[in-house]
Amino acid sequence: MNRLADYLPILHWGRHYSRATLTNDMVAAIIVTIMLIPQSLAYAMLAGLPGEIGLYASILPLVAYAVFGTSRTLAVGPVAVVSLMTASAIGEIAAQGTPAYLAAAMLLAFLSGAMLIAMGLFRLGFVANFLSHPVISGFITASGLLIAAGQLKYLLGIPASGHTLPQIVIGIVENIGSVNLPTLILGASVLAFLYFVRLRLKRVLVAVGLSPRTADITTKAGPVAAVAATILAVTMLDLGTQGVALVGAIPQGLPVPALPAFDFELIRMLAVPALLISLIGFVESVSVAQTLAAKRRQRIIPDQELIGLGAANIASAISSGYPVTGGFARSVVNFDAGAETPAAGIYTAIGIALATLFLTPLLANLPQATLAATIIVAVLSLVNVALIQRVWTYSKVDFSAMAATILGTLFLGVEIGVVMGVALSLLLHLHRTSRPHMAVVGQVPGTEHFRNVDRHEVETSPQILSLRVDESLYFANTRYLEDRISALVAERPELKHVILMCSAVNMIDASALESLEEINHRLKDAGITLHLSEVKGPVMDRLNRTDFLAELTGNVFLSQYEAVKSMDRSR
Repeated sequence: MNRLADYLPILHWGRHYSRATLTNDMVAAIIVTIMLIPQSLAYAMLAGLPGEIGLYASILPLVAYAVFGTSRTLAVGPVAVVSLMTASAIGEIAAQGTPAYLAAAMLLAFLSGAMLIAMGLFRLGFVANFLSHPVISGFITASGLLIAAGQLKYLLGIPASGHTLPQIVIGIVENIGSVNLPTLILGASVLAFLYFVRLRLKRVLVAVGLSPRTADITTKAGPVAAVAATILAVTMLDLGTQGVALVGAIPQGLPVPALPAFDFELIRMLAVPALLISLIGFVESVSVAQTLAAKRRQRIIPDQELIGLGAANIASAISSGYPVTGGFARSVVNFDAGAETPAAGIYTAIGIALATLFLTPLLANLPQATLAATIIVAVLSLVNVALIQRVWTYSKVDFSAMAATILGTLFLGVEIGVVMGVALSLLLHLHRTSRPHMAVVGQVPGTEHFRNVDRHEVETSPQILSLRVDESLYFANTRYLEDRISALVAERPELKHVILMCSAVNMIDASALESLEEINHRLKDAGITLHLSEVKGPVMDRLNRTDFLAELTGNVFLSQYEAVKSMDRSR
């Protein structure tokens, strides 16, 4: 039973489910449902899909995640960044509004789900570690700017297209003369209202006597108020006849579950985008889940999260949806509203299903400009200028990877931007570790501590060279180690002993082992003895399986102090 519960976390929390928990989950579900309806419509539009697809992607995926996911409060569904990546991946394959476009979106969700589940089953969650935090932050910031720029055409009521910032800007400039004034007034009004709601409304409501929680819940319902108000305005003023683009008729009813059509050529074209969507969605989702879990001292299991998100994407694919992941904003709302278990997601799914069955006729007169304003307000909060400044100040190397990701995403496209960021991060890591910091150390007077001779007043001996290697030794840095030791030995004609201080060495690979053997032989030919000190247990275990220690001209010491003391006695 416990083994089964590891793969079905619902068996863990489900057995302790109570009436009080039910009440808290229901309240949270109602609040998230109200928030999720306009979001689902907006993000589907961002992905280039009809509005109802966003609703479909907010039903079964929530149920699947509730069964397989480990976070108690993560809210799964369409999100801005994944929607943008979906549009970018499919835009080159099929035209928006065609059955082929929807079929590709469903297949993309299925591929993403299958990849996530496979990664979870084979415990490959570590692969996401190759997406460094600066790269992810740079990608999300650039995506926020790209998404906001792409929505301007809906606020202006003009035709424009493009997947990169230059393309979008050129399209807007070329069509700026055909701005639809009613659309502009409507969109600008909604944009101003939503910013007021986000930045000021909560404080105003608290000032007039509402409790902070009630004020917060009311604030989160701001987009729903904007939807209702603009539908009413369109209906009363007949703005549809004045050129205001509307969502139009949304089919009532729920999709019939079915597998997407499998086309091997299409699978080949979507494989890389599906992998990138899987990795970025997982990193974003698990970061949110861990942050919220820490507040309640709960535990997230990353490999099981892969399975939970994979199941959610498979569920989305078979219900005419597109790729989904855990959303930051709605998860925080779910958490703040008091959700205690993933059952809140199931209740939210029921709420979205009821809305899809009965409320969609009311959304026909919803202006696209309202959804665009909703997206712009949501995604601009992803732009983190302060983080960019902090990374610039802290590490120019990490900043270069972040900058490459931002510029690549804005000017070349989302997939190229991510690949550029990851590739540059790995190259910079290889470059940095190929020239590791190595310090000549000496003894701090009156202590057993050894520190860098360039930073501290220390005692040294002309016959002893103590070299601390501050990096694991592997194929990329072995030549650098050989050259550094050769240069230091050449500067010290009285040298008799070289001690490699290995306190920071966590691994020695086969290439590094060969280099150590070569260093040992060269020093022996020069009449110099090679010693090791402070070698970690796992590293020592691997060395014991070789002939290196038997051929070593010196000894392996537990501490640098013992090594130097032993040399001093032998002189």
